[in-house]
Amino acid sequence: MKYIWGRKNWFDFKYDDTVLLKPLSELRVLQGKLLGRIASLDIKLETEAQGAILVEEAIRTAEIEGQKLNHEAVRSSVAVRLGLPHGIGPHDRHVDGLVDVLLDAVRFHDKPLTLERLNGWHAALFPSGYSGLRKIKTGKVRGSEPMQIVSGPVGKEKVHFEALPKDRLGEEMRLFLKWWNSSQGSMDGILRAATAHLRFLTIHPYEDGNGRLARALTDMALAQEEKLKVRFYSVSSEIMRSRSKYYKILEDVQQCRLDVTEWFLWFVKCVAASIENSRDIIAGVFMKVDFWNQHAQDELNERQKKVINRMLETGPGNFAGGLATRKYVSIAKTSRATAFREISDMLDKKILRQLPGKGRSVHYDLIWPRTDKQES
Repeated sequence: MKYIWGRKNWFDFKYDDTVLLKPLSELRVLQGKLLGRIASLDIKLETEAQGAILVEEAIRTAEIEGQKLNHEAVRSSVAVRLGLPHGIGPHDRHVDGLVDVLLDAVRFHDKPLTLERLNGWHAALFPSGYSGLRKIKTGKVRGSEPMQIVSGPVGKEKVHFEALPKDRLGEEMRLFLKWWNSSQGSMDGILRAATAHLRFLTIHPYEDGNGRLARALTDMALAQEEKLKVRFYSVSSEIMRSRSKYYKILEDVQQCRLDVTEWFLWFVKCVAASIENSRDIIAGVFMKVDFWNQHAQDELNERQKKVINRMLETGPGNFAGGLATRKYVSIAKTSRATAFREISDMLDKKILRQLPGKGRSVHYDLIWPRTDKQES
């Protein structure tokens, strides 16, 4: 028996819960802090945060498999689906399919998982019926050819893993789906997500796209655990950061090891790191919240708020050349005298600061809130 699936009841994974207790507790604290902060956002900002995470998740889950997606195509696809403002970006059916899968997994996490639903996800990932230049079966499980994970040049290939044979697929998928739909609430939600990820990859039911689908199922399991229909951290982003470790630990655990403590521990730490790094992905959203909380008592008119929001949208240091009176006139659609008066008002209220430098045009920037990293 070379691989884990060769053992009887191979999916009855064993683990040492004493090793996982502390990391799981630390992860719960991180989850609580992030979701507590998210709860303070209004609907618009929450949607912005969701969009930023979804863009990151789509790009990274494809990148793990060596697929480079056009960033603007992903941003455009996500914006259309979430109703966010967007420019005219390139259209890509493969991008749209991946975004649709990720959204369906999370938005409808409370719907039963069926083979038909998984087949639909798979078809969406490969709308042309091709993976690269290779025609594959889409929307259906793989054929009778051996399914191997291989690396290296032709003639010197190294087989890292061979999935269970086709004649076992039907029963293994039936058992997996039965377990998925009955296990929610009966085991720790994080460990359930880790179990689903490992179990699905071991079965490897499709010709291609198994990794992307496994990570979509991970997001779905975490959404079920948190009882949320949106994601605010990207596990795929963290997996991409440590891709070699990800593949190595999966290969190790597939080598006929039913004790998966090491995989669970790695997965818990991966989710924790993804939560910690989520603040970088959605920093702009939190920056807006912190800024307006800081200036909640300042009286500002709609023109001033419009200019401030335009600057907040660009982020610290990204408002080209700083704010000048002529820019204020253009954005606020007002006179130069009014612009000068309202800029002076914001200087007095410690909302703006004058940038250093000499010349006929004076430039200003927001006094940005201190970030968590600056405070630590």
